[in-house]
Amino acid sequence: MRQRSGRAASPAPWKLEVTLPGDRQIRMRRAFAAPRAKVFAAWTRPEHVSRWWDPGGKLLAVCEIDLRPGGAFRWVNDVPDRTQVFAGTYVEIAPPERLVLRMPATPSGEGALSTVLFIDHGETTELLVTIACGSPEEREMYLAMRVDQGTGCTLDNLERYLAAAVPGEGAP
Repeated sequence: MRQRSGRAASPAPWKLEVTLPGDRQIRMRRAFAAPRAKVFAAWTRPEHVSRWWDPGGKLLAVCEIDLRPGGAFRWVNDVPDRTQVFAGTYVEIAPPERLVLRMPATPSGEGALSTVLFIDHGETTELLVTIACGSPEEREMYLAMRVDQGTGCTLDNLERYLAAAVPGEGAP
């Protein structure tokens, strides 16, 4: 897991920092050189999510977002020989500060609740993602799946997308 040390009061962009604050939690933190509203839009509008979510940098095969409490999301990575689906429901939406997402139960777990905070530092946004798993075993499943590595790749894609997007032309 990549770590970053020495965070300033108004953070400069940094790579993914991963911590394990409890036996059921995974916390990931990263900063972006973009205002909070732009980063929030990139997380909540399908025309944006579809362009950066896939860890391999490809367009998503499916990107459906019903952005309301109780609304569903379904993002499908189309990879050779299999399809990867990331899906769940929105529990809470507080633009541009917070998203809370519920992931469905897995065969070895009860499901997870992910909280995404968008912390405003002017032209820099700190992203704090906390995955609260239903059990310690489920957290271990996420770690074994290398959620840190996949999230790191995905957020690298987001960094590039935010830097390349042109305001006023459908950019977040």
